[in-house]
Amino acid sequence: MNRVLSGLEVFLENSPAWLADQRLGLLCNPASIDAAFRHARDLIQARFPDQLKALFFPQHGFYSEKQDNMIESQDCLDPNLGIPAFSLYGKTRKPDKGMFDGIDVLVVDLQDVGTRVYTFTSTVSYCMQAARQFHKKVLVLDRPNPIGGLKIEGNCLALDCRSFVGRYPIPMRHGLTIAEFARLINDQYGIACQLSWVPMANWKRRMNFADTGLPWVAPSPNLPTPSSAAVYPGQVIWEGTQVSEGRGTTLPFEYFGAPYVVPERIRSYLGGQTLPGVLLREIAFEPTANKWQGSLCRGFQIHILDPLAYKPYETSLRLLQAFMAVHADSFAWKQPPYEYEFERRPIDLIVGDVDICRRLENLEDPESIFQSWQPALEHYRRMCEPYYLYDNE
Repeated sequence: MNRVLSGLEVFLENSPAWLADQRLGLLCNPASIDAAFRHARDLIQARFPDQLKALFFPQHGFYSEKQDNMIESQDCLDPNLGIPAFSLYGKTRKPDKGMFDGIDVLVVDLQDVGTRVYTFTSTVSYCMQAARQFHKKVLVLDRPNPIGGLKIEGNCLALDCRSFVGRYPIPMRHGLTIAEFARLINDQYGIACQLSWVPMANWKRRMNFADTGLPWVAPSPNLPTPSSAAVYPGQVIWEGTQVSEGRGTTLPFEYFGAPYVVPERIRSYLGGQTLPGVLLREIAFEPTANKWQGSLCRGFQIHILDPLAYKPYETSLRLLQAFMAVHADSFAWKQPPYEYEFERRPIDLIVGDVDICRRLENLEDPESIFQSWQPALEHYRRMCEPYYLYDNE
């Protein structure tokens, strides 16, 4: 099987002729590389000498060095090219006119992770809106959805839960590449910017990241491996609680727990509830940062045994409900602020539906909750199909 070529690599081999006299901006971060680990800014500068006028970068910083939410980055000067690098997670999350004045086209080369709450897609959407407002073009260089493009999962975001961790009514596991996402929101949600895209070569919807042959560079500090990205669509919900999601350990999102957790009681509560495709291994860990820093936590590491059977979001919601039920006296929700929201609960923004959170708290049967969102999920699937750039053959 031929190796997947990222949109960046395809773009460099066969660049659109209309770019010849355009001033370029590049939205990127350290994961914006080719198969030889060369960065997009250097490759684009070499291919289009003196046309690259500005860089833009999303949450976590120019070097992906910032660990957590609401840790802002400042604008800076790119040390290699001597051009401005604008933070889109600092004084603003939407480019202003001054940022876009020096460019004609914004080239987007970001590695998304296929999960609604990952903020890179929100950043792309704000850039698209700014491009429409300031009469600029957007060109998206596509990259793999590292958890595949066949499976979708979860409730679609309720509009009263919109935030920087979810701007559109899509499910937690959305099943799109970043170019497909841009195509969808440009048409369906009225952005209507001048949008172009460069598809990958040889990518199929059934592929996980390991199938692509591409190197993994962490798109953010706490997704260090494809395995952490694979559990993230479910395990991210712990960010809305006082349970550690493993930040401050070597396996964020794979580790989770708290000092009060008794793993045997969690297993007992789950009883006959099946967690397809995974094994929960009991562990103890001491986070070096973030929640429960320096405290001994007990909990689990989640091991994926069968990626096709594994449903990350449903699995983690079942676990969340077990933690609430078994440790009702100790379990607590994380309080605001969270991603620039100062009143609404983080868990409601993450799950994306206040009613679902209420039903979990009331210890309703998880299966009935999962069934309740299936009609909206099927509607979403049908809406997405015209925007797919890849098949499964």
